[in-house]
Amino acid sequence: MHAYLWIKSAHLLFVMAWVAAAFYLPRILINLVEAGDEAAVRARLVLMGRRLYRFGHVMFGLALVAGVVLWLGYRVLPGFPTMVGIGTGWLHAKLLLVALLLAHYILGGRWLKRADGVRALPTSRALRLFNEVPVFLLLGVIWLVLAKPF
Repeated sequence: MHAYLWIKSAHLLFVMAWVAAAFYLPRILINLVEAGDEAAVRARLVLMGRRLYRFGHVMFGLALVAGVVLWLGYRVLPGFPTMVGIGTGWLHAKLLLVALLLAHYILGGRWLKRADGVRALPTSRALRLFNEVPVFLLLGVIWLVLAKPF
């Protein structure tokens, strides 16, 4: 049980770090659109965005590894609680929301890559709406994990 708590703590830490990146990446895109033709500002924002995107990928990978251990650790670690069986349907719904959040993050990364080229980004207003999506997805994840409704 001690190992379970350490792995769960690590999973939460990595998820929080990844979600922080998912929250901030759209903000960098908004700033890029609003920077206009200021080359120095745009270059700095693209550099910041690339570093943040790379950091987010690493954090997602670590969260995924810890999550898989939490999910299937009962098979190799004695006394490890199981998340497989009846009453774990909430986990599938949570994973769907996480997949949507990952797709959102990847789309933001593609737009960041586009910003360095000649293709235009969406409007500032569209990016502001895009910026709100992860909040609602994360709220759904948190509710599912806490309530475990099915």
